[in-house]
Amino acid sequence: MATTTALEAPASPVRRIPVWRRGPKPRRRTELGLLVMVAAITVALYVVAEIGAKNKIPPHVGPILAVILGMAMVAHLANRWLLPNASAVILPLAALLNGIGYVVIVRWTPPAAKAQATWAVVGILCYIGTLLVVRRSRDLDRYRYLLLLVAGLLLVAPLVPHIGVPINGTHLWVKLGPIEFQPVEIAKLLLVIFFASYFAENKELLSIPTARLGNRLFVDPRPLVPILLFWAFAMGVIALENDVGFAMLIFTMFVVLLWIATGRWAYILLSVGLFVVGAIFAAHEFHQVQTRMNQWLHAAYNSQLGEGYFALGHGGIVGSGLGTDGYAGYIFGITSDMVFVAIADELGFVGAAAVVVAFVLLIGAGLRAAQAARSDFSRLVAVGLTTVLGFQAFFIIAGVIRLLPFTGITLPFVAYGGSSLVANYVLIALLMRVSEEGGSSTTERAIGVSFPEGTPFIAAP
Repeated sequence: MATTTALEAPASPVRRIPVWRRGPKPRRRTELGLLVMVAAITVALYVVAEIGAKNKIPPHVGPILAVILGMAMVAHLANRWLLPNASAVILPLAALLNGIGYVVIVRWTPPAAKAQATWAVVGILCYIGTLLVVRRSRDLDRYRYLLLLVAGLLLVAPLVPHIGVPINGTHLWVKLGPIEFQPVEIAKLLLVIFFASYFAENKELLSIPTARLGNRLFVDPRPLVPILLFWAFAMGVIALENDVGFAMLIFTMFVVLLWIATGRWAYILLSVGLFVVGAIFAAHEFHQVQTRMNQWLHAAYNSQLGEGYFALGHGGIVGSGLGTDGYAGYIFGITSDMVFVAIADELGFVGAAAVVVAFVLLIGAGLRAAQAARSDFSRLVAVGLTTVLGFQAFFIIAGVIRLLPFTGITLPFVAYGGSSLVANYVLIALLMRVSEEGGSSTTERAIGVSFPEGTPFIAAP
């Protein structure tokens, strides 16, 4: 009678476990715990602010906690379904910054709190919608020029008569019926995708010397000409709209992506030279740039910035206390341009530093997603999105503390503004998609197998 050895025994059949029956990934469990902590911190700040201002516990703490937890749980469940291997800290950090900003808005401009809460819900829905539409980051690469066309139209839209709405000297707003929004907030994301796609395709032409001049080889500048022409167009349009902040943001994002794609420091030096020339020209030719420079050099004569400096000093180390009467209440734009001052006034250096650390952690998570990305395109998209988020926060905080001229752009997730909030939720959705793809490839390498992207089942013994 023949016997079967252990080595000759047939392999056990492989069971397939559907997605909805898998246990939660460790990262999603971590994310759930962090979101619960964020909800508790937000509600605690809200209660303390109400006690400080009105000397009583607000009667509607329960519904607010339910709404905050409900929004967090909806986004978390979407992540469990669509992003099982994505970063566990990106969404909680964004929710924390959003919660701190909401508390500040309720504190200083209560009528705007309902609108901000509505936009936060819309942002979460757009976050989920982005994940449903963009199932693979590489799909965006196919629509490079379509996205470029849409970005160009969005940039020009505020200059169109009867559609564009000038506010405080800038032409950034578009009004369509009852809805007002800033198209540049969406345009900046589309430009990141286009620049990332173009640089990923042409990185060798832009980095390897192939053009001969005499006895030396140089990088052929011809592939850079089309992208420079559109960049000049975008910068010119933004200059006509009198928006210094977004002009600096788009310029920085362009330079960072070019350097990451090529690794050539010559592009950095050329960009610095162009920036210096452009800054000198703008300081002489554009009234808003002149105003910003004068405010920076003579901040004591500007009521908004001068009162902001008093509020920063008044906050001290631990702050004057949430809900107390500080200097922040007298500052114009306290929940939009100057929201960081409100935080520093009532929460002090500790609270302001916590906000900065949250942004640093968010930037670190974005760069980690870029490092683990599967393709050059995905890597550049993650770097570009992280650059936009990080430098937008840096420019406004540096302007408030007088490290740079005041730009007036919004602090991501914190400042009041529906366009910015929704666009930033779309931004982190794209970052999470890149992070998911990198996390999946890491898992596959660890267990020694590879599954096609989008595989709805996994093998289990």
